[in-house]
Amino acid sequence: MTALRSFVARRLLLGVVQTVAVVLLVFTLTEALPGDAAVALAGDDPDPARIAAIREAMHLDRPAWERLGDWAMGLLHGDLGTSLASGRPVSQYIADGFGPTLLLAALTVAVLVPVGFGLGVLAARHEGRLVDRLISSVTLAVYAVPEFALGVLLVTVFALQLGWLPPTAVGFGTDLLGHPAALMLPVLVLLSRPVCSLARLMRAGMIDALASPYVSQARRYGVTGARIRYAHALPNALAPATQQLARTIDWLLSGVIVVEALYVIPGLGTVLLNAVAERDVPVVQGLAVVFGVLTVALNLGADLVAHRLAPRAGVAA
Repeated sequence: MTALRSFVARRLLLGVVQTVAVVLLVFTLTEALPGDAAVALAGDDPDPARIAAIREAMHLDRPAWERLGDWAMGLLHGDLGTSLASGRPVSQYIADGFGPTLLLAALTVAVLVPVGFGLGVLAARHEGRLVDRLISSVTLAVYAVPEFALGVLLVTVFALQLGWLPPTAVGFGTDLLGHPAALMLPVLVLLSRPVCSLARLMRAGMIDALASPYVSQARRYGVTGARIRYAHALPNALAPATQQLARTIDWLLSGVIVVEALYVIPGLGTVLLNAVAERDVPVVQGLAVVFGVLTVALNLGADLVAHRLAPRAGVAA
């Protein structure tokens, strides 16, 4: 129990340090972005006096360290800032885009977990045989295809040539759940790489676990078949796969920009692209902080789950 508490305390402290580092890094990088929101808002052929007035109204004329202090204090009180372009709270932008992104992520994970884990266990059970070689070859080939190229290919075949599915989500708004056909192609693209990496990692973990001394000892005691695989080997094989799943969920929530842009889905990726195009720094900063905190939280949770499944691996980490 003492070792577990020490492990949790160290991971929580590391998470706090990582979150602070994310805040500082986000502010530094957005300060280095090219362009000026005041110039963008001033329109074509802007008047220098108008630009100066806009900069003053947006507090862009203040030193960076003062703006960092105000922004950090706002974050501590749950205030992500206000959009320079529209004057709306950044939290509203995130709330508007979070639903479609979360829906895509949830559907992808719901398919990813059984398929990825199942393929990995199946390949490990048939190590070196035809089933294992087939699964390994297909997952390696699919993983090598970029998401954008796969998305274009799926649109060409299933939307333009066969006419089975809509090519984009245009016209459906944020009510994507009521139009499942519009979600099939995006989910397939989002699944392509994660299911391959999860299956290959699960295969390797199961093979290592089945060859471990504790499994050999269990066999000497007469334990065989499904009990060996699922009661003794699987928990230890799940530990690294769980951490990979956490990274995948993080990527699904914060890295779906290409898929949302390709299929015109009004999620967080689209909000981020629009904010960058408008030089709307507070929105970019708010989204980056949310993505960063999600990454820290998901990896922290995965570490705790992995430690629970395989305590020796967690302590060693």
